Amino acid sequence: MSDNAKEILKIEHLFKDYDNTPVLEDIDLTVNKGEVVVIVGPSGCGKSTFLRCLNGLESIREGRITLDGEPVDPNNRSIYKIRERIGMVFQSYDLFPHKTILQNITLSPVKVQKRDKKETEKEALELLERIGLSSHKDKYPRQLSGGQKQRVAIVRALIMHPEVLLLDEITASLDPEMVREVLDVVLSLAREGRTMVIVTHEMGFARAVADRMIFMDGGHIVEEGSPDEFFDRPKSERLRSFLKTFDYEG
Repeated sequence: MSDNAKEILKIEHLFKDYDNTPVLEDIDLTVNKGEVVVIVGPSGCGKSTFLRCLNGLESIREGRITLDGEPVDPNNRSIYKIRERIGMVFQSYDLFPHKTILQNITLSPVKVQKRDKKETEKEALELLERIGLSSHKDKYPRQLSGGQKQRVAIVRALIMHPEVLLLDEITASLDPEMVREVLDVVLSLAREGRTMVIVTHEMGFARAVADRMIFMDGGHIVEEGSPDEFFDRPKSERLRSFLKTFDYEG
């Protein structure tokens, strides 16, 4: 990351609650263009809720989220345009079971962005080729493994040309042998300079892909830093305790 990095996503004093129970409290974070920010923390600390707030899938009680200066507000009519610019991949794939892989990928750019169908299909096939799944274009989701479905879900997000990509525990539902094929795709995106905010429990992957690490606990950002600082020289006892629960690759 250069000193002249351009700010693209800004979160200021974000508060979120469910039925008056705080979930996120006074979160401040800036993400720069081309930066990979990885968020880790114990289950239930608010990581996934935070990602859903970033593209307007969840409303917030207080604070402000902006993408290139434009507010991300689920109550604003422009939220659908904003969501096209902030792609999200969930751990559950969410592919349409009755549509082929190619149809799943091309549906939104053609229907929502009104892009040319032939050009979109050409791009979709190029993306599928890149992740080794072009021969599966006419199959249905049920015919694919979990790892293959998750790679398709990433392609489906990429074809919308998002400025920021949010990845929420995308390996959580996968068998261990399928995890690597998905993480390799994300590592290649990071090397291209994609702007990403990633929630994961895969610590070795987090260290390899991140420009910056964030540790969340109890709805707060407890600590942040470079991967080396984060894993080798954690400042807080809470982070030191959390890292001891993982066997991650140094």
